[in-house]
Amino acid sequence: MSTNQTPDSGPEHHHEAGEKEAFRASELRYRRLFESAQDGILILDAETGIVTDVNPFMINLLDYSREVFLTKKVWELGFLRDAFASEEMFRDLQAKGYVRYEDLPLETSDGRRIEVEFVSNVYKENEHRVIQCNIRDITERRQAEAERTKLQAQLNQAQRMESVGRLAGGVAHDFNNMLGVILGHVELAFDRVDPNDPLHADLEAIRKAAQRSADLTRQLLSFARKQTIEPKVLDLNATVEGMLNMLRQLIGEDINMVWKPGRDLWPVKMDPTQIHQMLANLCVNARDAIAGIGKIRVETRKTTLDEEYCAQQAGFTPGEYVTLTVSDDGCGMDDETLLSIFEPFFTTKEADEGTGLGLPTVYGIVKQNNGFINVYSEPGSGTTFNIYLPRHTAKTDPLPKKVPVQAAVRGHETILLVEDEPAILKMTSIMLERQGYTVLEASSPGEAIRLAREQTGRIDLLLTDVIMPEMNGRDLAKNLLSNRPGLKCLFMSGYTANVISHRGVLDEGEHFIQKPFSLNDLGVKLREVMEG
Repeated sequence: MSTNQTPDSGPEHHHEAGEKEAFRASELRYRRLFESAQDGILILDAETGIVTDVNPFMINLLDYSREVFLTKKVWELGFLRDAFASEEMFRDLQAKGYVRYEDLPLETSDGRRIEVEFVSNVYKENEHRVIQCNIRDITERRQAEAERTKLQAQLNQAQRMESVGRLAGGVAHDFNNMLGVILGHVELAFDRVDPNDPLHADLEAIRKAAQRSADLTRQLLSFARKQTIEPKVLDLNATVEGMLNMLRQLIGEDINMVWKPGRDLWPVKMDPTQIHQMLANLCVNARDAIAGIGKIRVETRKTTLDEEYCAQQAGFTPGEYVTLTVSDDGCGMDDETLLSIFEPFFTTKEADEGTGLGLPTVYGIVKQNNGFINVYSEPGSGTTFNIYLPRHTAKTDPLPKKVPVQAAVRGHETILLVEDEPAILKMTSIMLERQGYTVLEASSPGEAIRLAREQTGRIDLLLTDVIMPEMNGRDLAKNLLSNRPGLKCLFMSGYTANVISHRGVLDEGEHFIQKPFSLNDLGVKLREVMEG
């Protein structure tokens, strides 16, 4: 008995049908992946370079219609010119079978530039060779990397400035000590030399040179944030307006100075002489950047720095600030110059035109007052300095005005002098004795404590260095005051470190004299303290 079978009903038919079904399922899976991929995909005919397919992500990425891609040869697509500038580049891909670009620029239909990673492979599809190009948008990643690089550069710059500041402060402190000895002995020698003696002129030349050197070290100390300051609550507008005539004389008639004060400024608390230092240095720099006729603009305004802005600026802290801006329309600076402008002794001027300490002084003042500074400049487009000074919020009583004191012809009090540098100890002792004071010399805090204990008579004033072995000057004063409560104190130093003050700011009621000091400066200060 025979069984009738249709031609397609055998085992071979079922196997063939299964293969077709698996192929369709595979093709469907591929299509789903192709359509939903979060990378752009282009399919090219490997022989002709014609685009045969493009996925939705690629269309949305560049904002071109599907028709712009299809049936065109890949080198005819202008936005892919960096990958396929010519048919020769396509043939090169044919030969290699694989191409990868780490940073390929593409342009969208509206002209936006994006960065992509580009990878292409040659493979067979149904015995026909095709090229698949995978394109990944890395614009945000590159922007984030650039931002990290920028912040790291800012951090490195800040750390370098801190290191240079410590070095500058240390050098200036030691140099000030030596200048104090030079100036002191020159002044003492003046008393012994007739004004008509040729030696008098030589001494005057030494004095002037030493004084110029002392001015330079003061600028270094300002950069290192070691200078002594006496902060006051200020209206920045009033302080700047009081300087305008001086600044206009400084910059000359060919340059127009525009003053634009902000309205309802918050108060700031800082030493007014530091405002003068900053503005003078910035305006001189602006003047030197202008060839011939030009304009310098000085402005103030209230500014609130938010966390988003501060995240882009290394070391900035969110808060309320008063901004002082100085801008010019001069020659501007390139990026390489901008990296070095706050470093001591860096200058683009001729050797006899500048010391390279003007902008470092500004930087040090800003940092000493917990502020920030930003510089924007381009060659040929001028420069803008923005200085952010913290808003002062605490209520303070106005400080009493100091009455000027003239140096007494002769003193009569007993002074305990403490200085660990032998040359300065000897020189200062002679200066004091010349003015009529009785001097007890001590080369260390321990010796000073012993002398104070052994001295049965009065000690009217302690004149002590701040930084010494064994004990700092402030702790020495506290020690002596416990047994001699009426003892007056005058601190001296090449700089004021944190042991005498917070960020170099003298506590109210403490007296300080900056090394190097003249005979007259010391005499005036002593009478001020004695009669205080």
